[in-house]
Amino acid sequence: QVDKNAELVARWYYCALSQEKLCRPIVACELGRLYNKDAIIEFLLDKSADKTPMEAASHIKSIKNVTELNLADNPAWSGDKESIKGDKYDDIQSARFICPVVGLEMNGRHRFCFLRNCGCVFSERALKEIKSEVCHKCGVPFQEEDVIILNGNKEDVEVLKKRMEDRRLKSKLEKKSKKCKSAESASQQDTAEDSPGPSKTKNGKDCINSSSGEKRQIIFTKSSDNGNSSVPGKVNKAASTTMKRSIADSEEKSEAYKSIFTSHSSAKRSKEECSNWITHTAYYF
Repeated sequence: QVDKNAELVARWYYCALSQEKLCRPIVACELGRLYNKDAIIEFLLDKSADKTPMEAASHIKSIKNVTELNLADNPAWSGDKESIKGDKYDDIQSARFICPVVGLEMNGRHRFCFLRNCGCVFSERALKEIKSEVCHKCGVPFQEEDVIILNGNKEDVEVLKKRMEDRRLKSKLEKKSKKCKSAESASQQDTAEDSPGPSKTKNGKDCINSSSGEKRQIIFTKSSDNGNSSVPGKVNKAASTTMKRSIADSEEKSEAYKSIFTSHSSAKRSKEECSNWITHTAYYF
């Protein structure tokens, strides 16, 4: 039979993955097991083919599956502070961390749990005696599903495992629904872009860009010669006169537009204004 004291020490004082002493930062999984954060990161980064399967961390797929614990130090514990000389009696009852509400030591004799939202650790007695929907330490709201028991028995582990599976299934369904919505919105945008927009030519008018960057309007009308419909490509006299007027107007506007620049004829200097290159500077008038 396994010694109960040795089992408690192995669970509460050592990492479940690397079997090394627990040291901050300490994380816990959704099943309530304690790990060193460094060991979890090394386990997740190891992608080699000969990677040894670990039962203690087989359910951890990413760093999001673990929660960093916010632990309260025990002021009466001085295990690492004292200089050990010779034989020493190890008191198993004393623990490094305690419950910040009740003051019970986290040594495995009492049931402890943590909140998945904030990572604060309390004894189960504290949560039962002081019932509230807000964390006693940091004030973050939580529900019953967010309370995870640390190093629980088989029944507790089965309940936590079922909750974990339901939570992961729900997150997968939410991701699929988001992907479907994004795909639908993208398809709707594509159809809107491909759909023909309003025709640019209305009432027989057509817009042509001139060389000066302005739009000229040419009006096409149907010619009724001998009762026959107009042949495409021919323009009657009224259309030609309106086209000439629009071209003349655009030329006038373009002259005014061109006069802004120094290359225009109005901006050039006359012979009188031009200076002698020997006697005067370029800016002397």
